[in-house]
Amino acid sequence: AGVHYVVPDFVNVGEAGGSLLPMAEQVCRAIAWVWRNAASFGGDPDRLYIGGQSSGAHLAAVALTTDWRALGVPADIVKGGLTTSGMYELAPVRLSARANYVKFTDAMVEALSPIRHLDRLRAPVIVSYGTYETPEFIRQAKEFAAAVDKAGKLHELIVAENYSHLELPETLCNPYGVLGAAVLEMIGLCA
Repeated sequence: AGVHYVVPDFVNVGEAGGSLLPMAEQVCRAIAWVWRNAASFGGDPDRLYIGGQSSGAHLAAVALTTDWRALGVPADIVKGGLTTSGMYELAPVRLSARANYVKFTDAMVEALSPIRHLDRLRAPVIVSYGTYETPEFIRQAKEFAAAVDKAGKLHELIVAENYSHLELPETLCNPYGVLGAAVLEMIGLCA
């Protein structure tokens, strides 16, 4: 469809000493880099869209609610986002088995719970989940979508019938798939 697709790399939580903060910082720095350098590879810095699935959806939502001016770029560099099957409030995640390898702190939970920072959200968001997700993924997606809608930034809530956590992202690769079609519509390149 003529879109550049950039996949940033970032440290894993084990290599970061159990902190999620370095991951979020690296993703945000990568997005700022793409914005600054888009023209060098034929991209348009004024048409930057982001997305992710599972932990990537969490990081995308963190980026969508980032104060970009602190990174020396305009507050509205991101024009839209897709979050698929993510966690948007870390307080309950802190109580899960993830606490065995993530060293949650109050500061980390506050900083990296995107639902708490929707005042910084500048772009429309597609929130999606599959009906075969676990109850917590479904609950978090519904609550995030409702909060994003209340903030006036919900582009669409996609409830993908009969898709599991690992199946739904596969639809992004197809312009007629559940996510692929939604993203192309959002960015104005309908299939």
